[in-house]
Amino acid sequence: MFPTFRRRTPALLLATVAIPLFINTPSLQADLPQRPNIVLIMADDMGYGDPACYNPESKCVTPNIDQLASEGMRFTDAHTAGSVCVPSRYGLLTGRYPFRRSMNSRVQPVIDADRLTLSAMLKSAGYETSMVGKWHLGFEGGPDYDYSKPMLGGPANRGFNRFFGMHASLDIPPYFYMTGTAPVLPPSEHVGDSNTDGWSKIQGAFWRSGPVAPDFKHDEVLDRFANETLTEVSRLSQSETPFFLYMALPAPHTPWLPAEKFRGIGGAGMYSEFVAHVDDVVGRVLFALDQHQLSKETVVIFTSDNGPVWNEVDNEKYGHASVGPLRGMKGDAWEGGHRVPFIVRWPNVIAANSTSDHLIGFVDTIATVADIVGEELPKNAGDDSVSFLSSLQQTAKESSRETIVLHHSGTVVRDGHWKLVNHLGSGGFSPPRKVKAEKNGPQGQLYNLKEDLGETNNLWQSEPERVEKMLKMLAEIKQ
Repeated sequence: MFPTFRRRTPALLLATVAIPLFINTPSLQADLPQRPNIVLIMADDMGYGDPACYNPESKCVTPNIDQLASEGMRFTDAHTAGSVCVPSRYGLLTGRYPFRRSMNSRVQPVIDADRLTLSAMLKSAGYETSMVGKWHLGFEGGPDYDYSKPMLGGPANRGFNRFFGMHASLDIPPYFYMTGTAPVLPPSEHVGDSNTDGWSKIQGAFWRSGPVAPDFKHDEVLDRFANETLTEVSRLSQSETPFFLYMALPAPHTPWLPAEKFRGIGGAGMYSEFVAHVDDVVGRVLFALDQHQLSKETVVIFTSDNGPVWNEVDNEKYGHASVGPLRGMKGDAWEGGHRVPFIVRWPNVIAANSTSDHLIGFVDTIATVADIVGEELPKNAGDDSVSFLSSLQQTAKESSRETIVLHHSGTVVRDGHWKLVNHLGSGGFSPPRKVKAEKNGPQGQLYNLKEDLGETNNLWQSEPERVEKMLKMLAEIKQ
């Protein structure tokens, strides 16, 4: 078991650091460093208000994530491609809105074989590409896999030289580790359902019953992935070839299974304990980069794939707003479903302790990384991707994009600070999920996020011209 890492700066100090907004300042470097390493760490179901650097009132203890923010840039208007796992990951790796493709990852790969991915682009640019963790973008022949044959359509066939991980979430059977295209051990045994008293059915130590491999223990997975990542960092440090390392954490997605040393940390029960465990894993990876003298030449990105599973009753019970000032949670069209922490550190290029309010999305990652490494995307790749390198360099006064489509079914469109949802209700996990529109009432939702970040004042009926414009915009983008 690794010790708990606290990287140089105490958590209480980090939580009170005032992070200024830098806008329209000169570029830190006229010429970017050539071909930096790239480490992308994605948490699973971590809320916008969980890290203390985003929410000073957070009941979660996140010193390592906070320090990463103090060493780089913290985006406050960053969005996933969808508010659940699969579309989010699709948009991140392809630069394409997920409504453009079927997301049935249980039975097939959702990334087509001829679709350029972030990893494939970097591999073609001469990068060593590795992934550790949760794939959740499908394999051929699912869900009843023939484990005697290669599992195709996954990371090993979508641009990664190496892969160690699992096929989906930690609460979705079958449960087994994979390396490359094969299970380490096939799921030949069975595990029963798991739940925790005092939480909803999909919170706590929740997982579904199903086949499990003999070497697969749910409470060991997070640390197993951490150890595999540290091994990869050590291996990659021995080569002169630049690398891309994608660490897709399975946490703090359920089951919440914090190690014993994290018990009692934070003020939101087993959830904040598990967030502390995640933060510790982030700290181990950052410490490994320091140990191998890679930090100065590595771009580190930290984010989450969508919002948390955290209900209003949890807010009231623990006094912890997992989405901070936002409304909603995982699955929702509201901001809490898809606005996430997004931190980028690049020493000597990105100003330390900086903040950007520019609108960015997961779909923009491939275009941004292509700019960073000096590659040009082909015309049939990254369809919806817009580079935000100028935001990172602080050379742009405005966002590179004004418009973005969000939510897993493409039901949300942003135009500047205006947000339109083309239905009533959350469309996700929060009640009311669906609301039937009345004849003379609003048919959807329109919010001015500049004045109403919590989405409490629906302006659909008072702004008919804007509604018409944005509905047309959404339709044109979707077509």
